[in-house]
Amino acid sequence: GQRMVVVADDTALLDRLDKALWEYRPEAFLAHGRATELHADRQPLLLSTECDAVNGARVVAFADGRWRPEAEKFDRALLFFDEEGRENARAVWRTFDDRDDVVRDFRDLDAPKDAKA
Repeated sequence: GQRMVVVADDTALLDRLDKALWEYRPEAFLAHGRATELHADRQPLLLSTECDAVNGARVVAFADGRWRPEAEKFDRALLFFDEEGRENARAVWRTFDDRDDVVRDFRDLDAPKDAKA
């Protein structure tokens, strides 16, 4: 029942995500739309180049691995990154070292399902 905005500067990345959401496991379709399209405010999952939840999302995901300070206005922020973005992600992690109001968690999506991160 939660809404999410997925953010990336790269519109080609957003295009790939859009396509994957349409085509991957059609029986488990996830309703979504682009922030630039009509009815963006009604989309449960919104793809956008801006860190702005016009759909009322309380969760933001940064698909391009680039942290944005606007994430702090959300209840939860997800930072997706590949091996190339690992050092940047570590720097973001350290940014919150002294914050008692932030809970950090790391998940390695490439790790075996039974492995602990």
